[in-house]
Amino acid sequence: MTRKPFTSTNAMILGSIGVVINIVLGTVVSALQIPLLFLDTIGTIFVSVILGPWAGALTGGLTNVIQGLLTNPRDIPFALVNIAVGLIVGFIARKWKFNIKTAVITGLILAVVAPLIGTPIAVFLYGGLTGGGTDLLFVWLLASGNKIFTAAFLPRIAGNLVDKVVSCVLVAILIKKLPKSQLESFQQTK
Repeated sequence: MTRKPFTSTNAMILGSIGVVINIVLGTVVSALQIPLLFLDTIGTIFVSVILGPWAGALTGGLTNVIQGLLTNPRDIPFALVNIAVGLIVGFIARKWKFNIKTAVITGLILAVVAPLIGTPIAVFLYGGLTGGGTDLLFVWLLASGNKIFTAAFLPRIAGNLVDKVVSCVLVAILIKKLPKSQLESFQQTK
């Protein structure tokens, strides 16, 4: 199956919806302070599965830029993480059907890759602190004698293990539940 270019109206609408989903769910989960869950990449994952890696990367990058402009400029540098999520999910979804098994494996890959990209950003720009729930664990690990990268990385990987797997599985379930005609309005067959 090939995907329509991101320039089609339906694709731009879906990408916009993906950005809104990322911002709304990320904001709600953050306000509720649900541990180990962010849900701020579900829109990126969804768009990546439906439209491919480049549309997903654009959706992810725009999410952080818009979120940064609206609420917290500290979110903007982490666009690199969301772009990587879009690319990884999109390329995986191109090669394999995005079912529950693929979603779990993809989530595990993202759980490692996202902190590998996000941790250096957090350490370089913010000294490892980002104002999130993992900051307490970061401070404790740092005070326990761990190096700054380790102290910043370990809490992020723990949170991402839960968040990225849950996010990918939720998208796989959603895609399975969507009517085939709805999916076909965004995709075209060979």
